[in-house]
Amino acid sequence: MSTLSGKKILLGVTGSIAAYKSALLIRLLVKLGAEVQVVMTPAARDFITPLTLATLSKRPVYSNFFNTGSSSQGDGQWNNHVELALWADLIVIAPASAHTLAKLAHGFCDDLLSAVYLSAKCPVFLAPAMDLDMYRHPTTLENLRRLESFGNQLIQAEHGELASGLVGEGRLAEPEHIIQDLERHLSQRPLFRHKRVLITAGPTQEAIDPVRFISNHSSGKMGYAIARAFAHAGAEVTLVSGPTVLPLPDPTVRRVSVRSAQEMYEATAKEFSRAHVVILAAAVADYTPLRPANQKIKKKETAFALEMTRTVDIAATLGHQKRPDQITVGFALETNDELANATAKLQAKNFDFIVLNSLRDQGAGFGHDTNKITVIDKEERVYEFDLKSKDKVAEDLLNLVQEQLSMV
Repeated sequence: MSTLSGKKILLGVTGSIAAYKSALLIRLLVKLGAEVQVVMTPAARDFITPLTLATLSKRPVYSNFFNTGSSSQGDGQWNNHVELALWADLIVIAPASAHTLAKLAHGFCDDLLSAVYLSAKCPVFLAPAMDLDMYRHPTTLENLRRLESFGNQLIQAEHGELASGLVGEGRLAEPEHIIQDLERHLSQRPLFRHKRVLITAGPTQEAIDPVRFISNHSSGKMGYAIARAFAHAGAEVTLVSGPTVLPLPDPTVRRVSVRSAQEMYEATAKEFSRAHVVILAAAVADYTPLRPANQKIKKKETAFALEMTRTVDIAATLGHQKRPDQITVGFALETNDELANATAKLQAKNFDFIVLNSLRDQGAGFGHDTNKITVIDKEERVYEFDLKSKDKVAEDLLNLVQEQLSMV
């Protein structure tokens, strides 16, 4: 379930060509279970009709202080800006034009949206949209700084083609990115603020020659879900990732891309001492070819032998360096004697928690969007969880780490 489910979102739409994206944003918010109330500036009505936004939000759209036309509510009904502001859990102004930003920065109040803004007691998010030169103008930059200094949250404009034909910053953030910003805000937990979390994810690839390598079936989905959960909670996340096709789990995550087990060890060791929490979710190769060929190996013999050597045991090496104020979490994928093998790994590698996957569980392990885990802590207490999405599994791990952090 999204953190936006059940939230009351007041969406302000201003006079910008990007107003068409507000329709897409409303659809996403409603789909995630939010209630959406739209307030438009008079200029916004020239770019998208209130009827469109009312249909998508399933609520009447407000634009003026008074309903002046004939309606079932009667002429002259007051649209109470104070009640609208108090109703909202979040106010999101998207698109926020240069004109509206200037008004809000200096307290001008000549329309319903600016009156709602001045009455707000909830968090306010501003998503600018304008042409490149307008966005870069010192006046706009100063207005944005001023609005941020008031405590408003700025959703950065994006780079791309603009209505003028220019290419640069000024595009309204994509609706999906606005949703990410809102969910990140709602997911934040004070305990994780300023906490540095180091996560490994994905497979490693061990070169046989310039063309071939040895790897495993890890997709990286579990590690990326964990990175997303901790980033949304407010942590500073570094993700050391083996080769995957997955997008960055959150814009705030710093990804370090590696290929081999040795590269993963070096990148992880470099970050280890700074981290408050370390989660080793990557499927790291235990062995690597002793002498990889410089040229492609040609097919000649019926049989082919490859001499292998052990890779660095990242978990064991870092476990010996672990400080009392650090929390480390490891993963164990087992096919037999699961609890015994995982418990032995927990003790040998000095983990605070070990996350056990069994390949005998349907829907768990590599490649799936779901997972079923059993967690064992350093006191050998066992926590069993049902099969659920990897995002939900990541939330379960986040909760366990949070409980442990509160005791450190």
